[in-house]
Amino acid sequence: MSFAPAIEPAVASDPVETWPADVELILSALEVGGGTSDNRRRQPRMPYRAIAALRLFSDPHSAPAWRLYTRDVSSRGIGFVAPDRLPLGYGGVVTLLPPRGGRVVSVHGTLYRCREVGHGWFEGALYFNRDQWMFAAE
Repeated sequence: MSFAPAIEPAVASDPVETWPADVELILSALEVGGGTSDNRRRQPRMPYRAIAALRLFSDPHSAPAWRLYTRDVSSRGIGFVAPDRLPLGYGGVVTLLPPRGGRVVSVHGTLYRCREVGHGWFEGALYFNRDQWMFAAE
């Protein structure tokens, strides 16, 4: 049985889909407020805005993928904003386009953080289970 999700047409592959205005506002606020010197990340990250689909291994087979609006990326993980609170510590497969183009990729990862940042919106992070060099900052 394969856990690789089938990409939904409007997720990660539709270049004309617009982001909700709330997402733009939240990302702008996070960028302005994120200028602290307390950066404990080992891998450099780069801004990366894409729509991704996440399927958790614990989700029922018929459940739709969770929609993520990515914020930044490194070879070790992605930061995102989502309209749903996601369960910490759960593993799954995130499907998205690499920053430099190419084919849609599916990457195994684990939810590390998910906290409410606005009414009905959550900011989070997903660690990749293995380094994904296609997402490394140059």
